Amino acid sequence: MRRLRSHGSMLLVTIGVWLGAGVANAQVDCSATGTTGVPQAECEALMALYVSANGASWTDSSNWDTASAVSTWFGVGASGGQVAGLSLSTNQLSGTIPPELGKLSALTTLQLSGNQLTGPIPLELGNLANLTSLWLQDNQLTDPIPPELGNLSGLQTLYLHNNQLTGAIPRELGDLGNLRTLHLSNNDLTGSVPPELGGLTNLIGLYAYGNQLTGTIPPELGKLVNLTTLHLSGNQLSGAIPPELESLASLTALYLYGNQLTGPIPPWIGNLTNLTTIYLGNNQLTGVLPPELGNLINLVSLFVYGNQIRGPLPPEIGNLVNLTTLYLPNCQLTGPIPPELGNLTSLGTLFLSNNELTGSIPPELGNLTSLTTAYLQSNQLTGTVPPELENLVNLDTLSFSNNQLSGDIPDFTASPLTSLRFNSNAFVFADFESEFAAYNDGTPETFQYSPQAS
Repeated sequence: MRRLRSHGSMLLVTIGVWLGAGVANAQVDCSATGTTGVPQAECEALMALYVSANGASWTDSSNWDTASAVSTWFGVGASGGQVAGLSLSTNQLSGTIPPELGKLSALTTLQLSGNQLTGPIPLELGNLANLTSLWLQDNQLTDPIPPELGNLSGLQTLYLHNNQLTGAIPRELGDLGNLRTLHLSNNDLTGSVPPELGGLTNLIGLYAYGNQLTGTIPPELGKLVNLTTLHLSGNQLSGAIPPELESLASLTALYLYGNQLTGPIPPWIGNLTNLTTIYLGNNQLTGVLPPELGNLINLVSLFVYGNQIRGPLPPEIGNLVNLTTLYLPNCQLTGPIPPELGNLTSLGTLFLSNNELTGSIPPELGNLTSLTTAYLQSNQLTGTVPPELENLVNLDTLSFSNNQLSGDIPDFTASPLTSLRFNSNAFVFADFESEFAAYNDGTPETFQYSPQAS
């Protein structure tokens, strides 16, 4: 039924082009191939797009629907007497994508992204055997992804993100053996991640975040040995992180946050030494933070917030000398803050709040001169705040409220603080009296020192 409807719409658009659906006075004669420079069917396919996508309102429609050769029409490229490229991104296209585009048999690039296109992706696009790039992202396209796109054996880039596509990811996409980037994010896709995607051995980037995908992460994804980015966040994926992903030696970014993943963080992640970014937050992960994470010397960002991670913060984290963001709030970490964190001299953001950390604040944190944000609140920290923290001259936000700290508070007036919070501890006014006037004059903008333990 769907194929019949598509052919029916082709007939209607063609009739509309020549009988007056908005172009009754069309100047182009598609039968005059010597003028258009391309076969009649290809000229008519372009005109079908002009009609169905409201060409009169495009930002740039130069030479469209004129007697000029189609190679002079804005966004159209021709080669060897056929249409080879169609690039109309961010050009105010509205309406639908006509199935006639499937007749552009020499087309290598189809870019219609960043418009207001609606309706389904025509299954006839699966006829474009020479296509290498298909960019339809940032529109309002609906309906399932046609499995016929799996016929595009030469396709290297498939961008369908930021639409309203529904249904399952077609397993036929696993036949696109030359594909380098698959971007399906921010749609309404459902069902599981097809294990057939493990056949995309040339794939560098797999993006399917912001959908409603369920089931487990297929172990077949471990076959994607060239993959550098795996982004499946913001779905409803469950189960453990499969051990087969240890084979992804080229991986630089692992994004799995905002799912329902369970089980421990696998120690083998420490073997993926090309990783620069790990996002595992807001899952249901358990166990401890593996000390093997300290092997990831290229790591820049580590996000493991909102899980059920117990046990201590491994001192091996101090080996991550390139780390700029350490984001571990809302877990159940216990034990002291390792003094080895003082080795993280590139660190700009430190979040350890809402855990069960004990002991004192290590004076070694005063070595973190790149630090701009430090959240240590809502733990069970004791002792004094080390005066070495006065060395944090780039600090913008500092919070160590809701602990059991006491004693003299360092002078932070040399830091460009906009937020300072140390309420709900065991301080007395004398602990910060000399700095009170400076703190209380609106700099920092947020200054919370009360209440304290009686």
